[in-house]
Amino acid sequence: MNERQEPAGQRRERPILTTAAATLSALGSSRETGLRSEEATARLEREGANDVPEEEAHLLARLARKFWGLSAWMIELIVLLSFILHKWADLWVALSLLVVNAVLSFLQEQRASAAVSALRHRLQVAARVLRDGAWQTIPAPNLVRGDVVRVRSGDFVPADVQIVEGALQVDQSVLTGESQELTKTNDDALYSGSIVRQGEATAVVVATGVQTYFGRTARLVESAHPKLHVEAVITRVVKWLFLIVGILVAVAIIASLVEGLQLVDILPLSLVLLMSAVPVALPVMFTVSMAIGSMELARHGVLVTRLSAAEDAANMDVVCADKTGTLTMNRLSLAGALPQPGLTEDDVVRDGALASTEANQDPIDLAFLRAARERQLLQGTERTYSFTPFSPQTRRTEALVESGGRKIRVMKGALRTVADAVGLDASAIEALEARATEEAQKGVRVLAVARTNGDEPLQFVGLALLYDAPRLDSRQLIDELRLLGVTVKMLTGDALPVAREVARELGLGEVIRGPDLRAAQDAPPAHAAELVQGSSGFAEVFPEDKFIVVESLQTAGHVVGMTGDGVNDAPALRQAEVGIAVSGATDVAKGAASVVLTTEGLGGIIDLVKNGRAIYQRVLTWIVNKVSRTILKAGFVVIAFLVTGKFVISALGMILLVFMTDFVKIALSTDNVRPSQKPETWNIGPLVTLAVLLGLVMLIEALGLLAVGWQRFDLGSDPGQLQTFTFQTLLFFALFSIVSIRERRAFWASRPSTILAAALLSDAFLGILIGAYGLAELRPLPVLQTALIVGYALVCSLGVNDFIKSAYIARYPNKVPLQG
Repeated sequence: MNERQEPAGQRRERPILTTAAATLSALGSSRETGLRSEEATARLEREGANDVPEEEAHLLARLARKFWGLSAWMIELIVLLSFILHKWADLWVALSLLVVNAVLSFLQEQRASAAVSALRHRLQVAARVLRDGAWQTIPAPNLVRGDVVRVRSGDFVPADVQIVEGALQVDQSVLTGESQELTKTNDDALYSGSIVRQGEATAVVVATGVQTYFGRTARLVESAHPKLHVEAVITRVVKWLFLIVGILVAVAIIASLVEGLQLVDILPLSLVLLMSAVPVALPVMFTVSMAIGSMELARHGVLVTRLSAAEDAANMDVVCADKTGTLTMNRLSLAGALPQPGLTEDDVVRDGALASTEANQDPIDLAFLRAARERQLLQGTERTYSFTPFSPQTRRTEALVESGGRKIRVMKGALRTVADAVGLDASAIEALEARATEEAQKGVRVLAVARTNGDEPLQFVGLALLYDAPRLDSRQLIDELRLLGVTVKMLTGDALPVAREVARELGLGEVIRGPDLRAAQDAPPAHAAELVQGSSGFAEVFPEDKFIVVESLQTAGHVVGMTGDGVNDAPALRQAEVGIAVSGATDVAKGAASVVLTTEGLGGIIDLVKNGRAIYQRVLTWIVNKVSRTILKAGFVVIAFLVTGKFVISALGMILLVFMTDFVKIALSTDNVRPSQKPETWNIGPLVTLAVLLGLVMLIEALGLLAVGWQRFDLGSDPGQLQTFTFQTLLFFALFSIVSIRERRAFWASRPSTILAAALLSDAFLGILIGAYGLAELRPLPVLQTALIVGYALVCSLGVNDFIKSAYIARYPNKVPLQG
């Protein structure tokens, strides 16, 4: 196959044969100024965005899919049978409900999809670009050929580029499948989607969008779509419901044939009974619930890039948090000073500040300058003649400064380096190092400061104590997570004494060293898991140690959250059930995470946990209602048929009932719930047992009401009123049971959300209207009969059944997931 015939994404890598300077010239760009904004805008319009548009199904095709599936097939079969049997009322109602179901589901998913897309847009990767002679940050899709860009460690390469200046270590495994890193330098090609591991470089864009090496640059933050645990749970529940309903329907069909009824007469109702086991409203309820949760989290600075993150957060019981930036402020502050005799703390701070420069944005320099300004030690008239920045070779900064009309030389840096420059004797240095070691035990970084006036000998001024202090809210947030049943484990590359001091201030327990953790890997897995579980923090860790910690905790059965910000955090972020990229994280970390925090600290994690547990509680409410109501409907119809020889409700009535109650449950996604105070689990066997118990109790109560109506109102003589009586009985039991089951305590302990309350009232009002005026074969009922049904269902559901529910939960408090 020649090169012109090769499909996109399968071409061999071809080297760029020209120099970067020639490329810049050919593209009308410049290393010093980049493109002009007007030219960049024109190229963007002419060549298109640096994006590969996702292939999305046409709106009509997505709408058509709503008419495909188990629920839709059953209703469509009912429509067909109604047409064959000339039951026009059944046909039009079933057809209307089919269309309404499809349109509502389509509209809700469109809104939810738009909400999630808006959140993901906020995570779109940015690129540093030179235009009009000034560096600026723009969205990666706005890049065009000829743009001069800057890439550095941790970046995704945003387009196909050629290096103008610089050297990089690049991971192209996403493109080639080879894990070996490559060295790229001047004039080398760099392809979109590669990951910069080390170094910085300036480059010129040579291809964008679909013209890039593999045609992939738009979605640099990819979102995984794993199957939700809840889907597997509900699939099992629905299978059991199908089995139960199928057995009951088979019994009804056999009995009908024995009675001499025609199969075509009983088939529509049998299909509807089977359909009652299908979770019609579940996909919409889930999508809406998680989209609402994502929008709520976004208001708290938490961006969810994978919807399953909320579910995982509900189960999470351990968070591994980076010390720097998450638990601490990630900003050095001056904790104090130890001046030499005859000098003051202010002398140490002032001279250290004079040996600093703001231009380099060095954290140590900024700490000295900030402290000096807070103490008003600088006059603002100081003039710096020369400044020598810190380097690994010299291990100090030095400046020649004019202050107060005198020229002075100031120096700050490593204690031994400055002490040797001053000429201190060995005993003095030993005493200073002993004091520095003592301070280091508290997590303090010690620097020495010296000065000289003119030609005088260099004088040792004192020691400055610098500290990355814990965030003011870290301990409180750790305590709050602990109350929620989530353990926090600190990870840091700092030395053990520093880590222990920070852990002490934050109220954490024992801290172990990374080397001890690595040594435990040679022991049985259980030993490593035990070591990790028993520790509250890990010091001197390498990036691979973080992966070991996460994996060991998972081996021990924990659901783990992991915070990170760097390229090397990506494996641990991806391994954890809840990968959390913290504020300021690199593109690679964001791509590996399922949640991105836009604010510093642990506050966003607490919001994530509470939101996930709230969604979990709503799902539990749906499961209990679905199981209990399916048992009620199927059991009621079949048992009533076996006893009376009549189908007490038509296919039309059952279809109305299924959709009126199922779509009220969409409003459960907005309900007021209290997150539980401990991590959730999908071991919901006891809860399903409760649902079965309530379903059987409601079945007995409903059959009792039917018996009263049969005797007192002679329902057997009027099939139309019998069907309406049954319809209202099943409807109001379903509505009142939602009110009861949504609250794990007594039903009055909390109020439903406004939307849920409105949906319940609307359904009740519509049910009363149907009872008053009838609909097709559902004939009107006397007002007293409707009042009896409503009152009886209310007393049974919110009285007897609510008491049974509360008693069961009180009897098994550790088995039923409770709200907080």
